[in-house]
Amino acid sequence: MNNISSRGIRTVIAASSVGTLIEWYDFYIFGMLAKTISTQFFPEGNATAALLSTLAIFAAGFIVRPFGALVFGRLGDLIGRKYTFLVTLVLMGGSTFLIGLVPGYKSIGMAAPLLVLLLRLLQGLALGGEYGGAATYVAEYAPKGKRGYYTAWIQTTATLGLFVALGVIMLVKMNMTDSSFNAEWGGWRYPFWISILLVGVSIFIRMRMSESPLFSKLKAEGKTSKNPLKESFRNKANFKMVLLALFGAAMGQGVIWYTGQFYAQSFLETKCGIEFEQSRTIMLWGIAFATPFFLFFGWLSDKVGRKWIMLIGMLLGIVTYRPIFNFFLTESKVENQLLKDGKLALQPENAQIKKTDTLEKNGNLVFINHIETKEQFADGSAVTFQYRDTIVSNQGVLDLKTTVSSVPVAVNKHLTSATYWKFVALVFALILYVTMVYGPIAAFLVELFPTKIRYTSMSLPYHIGNGVFGGLVPFIGLLLTTSFPADALVGLWYPIGVASLCFVIGVVYLSNKIDENVTD
Repeated sequence: MNNISSRGIRTVIAASSVGTLIEWYDFYIFGMLAKTISTQFFPEGNATAALLSTLAIFAAGFIVRPFGALVFGRLGDLIGRKYTFLVTLVLMGGSTFLIGLVPGYKSIGMAAPLLVLLLRLLQGLALGGEYGGAATYVAEYAPKGKRGYYTAWIQTTATLGLFVALGVIMLVKMNMTDSSFNAEWGGWRYPFWISILLVGVSIFIRMRMSESPLFSKLKAEGKTSKNPLKESFRNKANFKMVLLALFGAAMGQGVIWYTGQFYAQSFLETKCGIEFEQSRTIMLWGIAFATPFFLFFGWLSDKVGRKWIMLIGMLLGIVTYRPIFNFFLTESKVENQLLKDGKLALQPENAQIKKTDTLEKNGNLVFINHIETKEQFADGSAVTFQYRDTIVSNQGVLDLKTTVSSVPVAVNKHLTSATYWKFVALVFALILYVTMVYGPIAAFLVELFPTKIRYTSMSLPYHIGNGVFGGLVPFIGLLLTTSFPADALVGLWYPIGVASLCFVIGVVYLSNKIDENVTD
């Protein structure tokens, strides 16, 4: 049993959490800026393909996380927790900073996305080694009966990292024009550059930390593992626990996490067309209100067990995802006030031609005006329409009977105050599910494995569940909606399916017993 003061455990939690928060911040700013990044690192002409390619690079960082878990988990069980996740912090921060320095596609061509992919892979490797080290480190300091509560502080860092990423991006964006933010060397790069300052502070803090007392004791007694990978995965009993951790908890937790936060944010922006500021602040409010529940459910898991809290969180997602996202879709259709049969019912007086393309077709000159108009409604809602007005010139004589050649696209919607707060409440509910599955899972994983191979054994199922199953949620969601455009909610079937499978396996095979002797 550990004898450490309350002040001491707070210092351990703070030192571990700050670094982990910064690593999550580094990892997620790429996803938050995916739409802008797609225009910078891929050729123009097909916005959907560019966004899919960007999300594929984003997903690649998740897919390599299990390899990082193997590499750094092994090091953590061989040389110690402290120095291993100090290395991962430096690797993550350096990669993030360098992404902000990569020139765009217009400057260096295909080298741009390839360099970003390489740096993204390094980020994934680093994060694969970070989480297991931080969770293990805190758990090995925590007193009996409080492991769920203390490790839940580490669990808050993933969501707080997302919160900080959203906040930094919003602060930068609100202080410059869209064109300045989205330029090749524009403001979108600032969040990447800022990370190097945050990493420097975290390195200073972590250099002052001591090694985990349990690992120090094992090392002093000469009982550390000689081959953590072999003992973790070639030992039948331990490998069974690895598989149970993955298919009974981690993969369901992963899809719930990324659906409630990443997919929700992307859905509000791309499918609902809500303006930048409102879509981001909806997420920020939801995160702010829900984050304390990580600690609550971590604490509760110390009292009633981990299993049912996590499984109920999955079940709530399975049952309510489609109704909640359908509400987002229907309540954001403020453009219905002006659209009739797919066309503008009123001719807007304040329409502005943003750009005119000229081309020759069948001997005639064709002028395509890209028109944009913003309409403000009495209830406080607003919507911007983008559409094309085509004029054909026959032998120099303009045909003034213009035709709208495409259905107006409604973007940058501004919700009424009442609808806005309904959206905040539903995002809060989505993230509440996240706190239920994620709050107790660090303690759950720690308790499955012995100290000498814990870093390696818990890191792999966690990062496969989160990195592969969870990290693919945005990419597969967009791929499904692109393949089946008639159903805007089709992307939700992937997380619902994965969570359902995990729920069944968890109900049948997981134990709700808390192992109080795991850190002795």
